[in-house]
Amino acid sequence: MLESMVGAVELGLLYALMALGVYITFRILDFPDLTVDGSFTTGGAVAAIMITHGSSPLLATICAFLCGLAAGACTGLLHAKGKINGLLAGILMMITLYSINLRIMGKPNVSLLNTDTVLSAIADNEWAYVPVLLALALAVKLALDWFLHTDAGMALRATGDNARMIRSFGANTDTTKIIGVSLSNGLVALSGALIAQDSGFADISAGVGTIVLGLASVIIGEAIFGSRNVFRATLAALLGAVAYRIIYSLALRVELLDASDLKMMTALIVVAALVVPTLRRSMKQKALARKRTQELAGASSNRGGRS
Repeated sequence: MLESMVGAVELGLLYALMALGVYITFRILDFPDLTVDGSFTTGGAVAAIMITHGSSPLLATICAFLCGLAAGACTGLLHAKGKINGLLAGILMMITLYSINLRIMGKPNVSLLNTDTVLSAIADNEWAYVPVLLALALAVKLALDWFLHTDAGMALRATGDNARMIRSFGANTDTTKIIGVSLSNGLVALSGALIAQDSGFADISAGVGTIVLGLASVIIGEAIFGSRNVFRATLAALLGAVAYRIIYSLALRVELLDASDLKMMTALIVVAALVVPTLRRSMKQKALARKRTQELAGASSNRGGRS
């Protein structure tokens, strides 16, 4: 039980980078980007091929991040300059990346067993693994927080809030959208590269359902930890990824569920994370309305008694 929970935390911290990427498009830009299903695999594919061909694992991981940036930039260009609907642009890029990823790997699966990776130095030390991954996730989170408080980051946030208003101030919203989508997919590809190195292989189907997993992490994190400001929102996305993997791990221990039920379980987790906060707000609003009605009724009865 303890080992499975530790494993869930480790995987959650690796997926946290992907959740931060999804947070940029989903919450900041309000952009339904399905490119992440392809760019996640791209990150793993690039890292795996470079490492197996003798490149430095660190260089391979950096290149995976850069390839994710390029994939996101293509989606942003299709949407901003090609005037293609955001959802359709993401779908088109996701389909394109499937073929590109197969070209990169040359086959559906590339093994990284018995090869040095960026995680090899701490792979055998269970006590160091989680702290190092936590430090990495926090470093990326703080770097993202810093960027979102720069002029470019503020323009990105303003574009997501009210693109028409920010255009009236002379800002180029097309550029900010391209930057945001590019950065998002860069983080997703970085997560894919690290997870491929952690699991020991890169697979062409590794990115299937990544967008749902990322949304689940963001929504669960916001439901549990809140999102009043940028610092808290990015922290919620990070912790939400860990919480999701823990819930996922606990679901695996339910005897009634088979491995084939895991996608359904993911969907149910997302539905619960979306519905529960809405129901909670609705109940609070009803309670407030009931209280006000009772107060008005009491006030009117008091006035009737005086008259």
